Amino acid sequence: QVQLVESGGGLVQAGGSLRLSCAASGRTFSGYAMGWFRQAPGKGREFVAAISWSGGSTYYALSVKGRFTISSDNAKNTVYLQMNSLKPEDTAVYYCAAKEGSKSTSEREYDYWGQGTQVSVSS
Repeated sequence: QVQLVESGGGLVQAGGSLRLSCAASGRTFSGYAMGWFRQAPGKGREFVAAISWSGGSTYYALSVKGRFTISSDNAKNTVYLQMNSLKPEDTAVYYCAAKEGSKSTSEREYDYWGQGTQVSVSS
């Protein structure tokens, strides 16, 4: 059974940093794409970043490009989201997701989801 478990969320002041982790298990993830999405209060789930496990190619939402970095450690079956220069508008529940094939910005195309981890940025 595929499981994705996020960790690393918390409360941070504006301008600070957090690193989220997504531990993946239950499959060999070569050929998969991994994504990070977030959902702020009263809003829908929005794409943040994605990465290809095999090639390491990445893609970012414009709102986080230059501040966030997605990466993977294949030996540890873990995907990371390094978040720098955090802003109050980054406050959301962050979700890790996985899909077969190429990376996508659409949550509808992802097959597996973690439980989410809360990120709160104070001003």
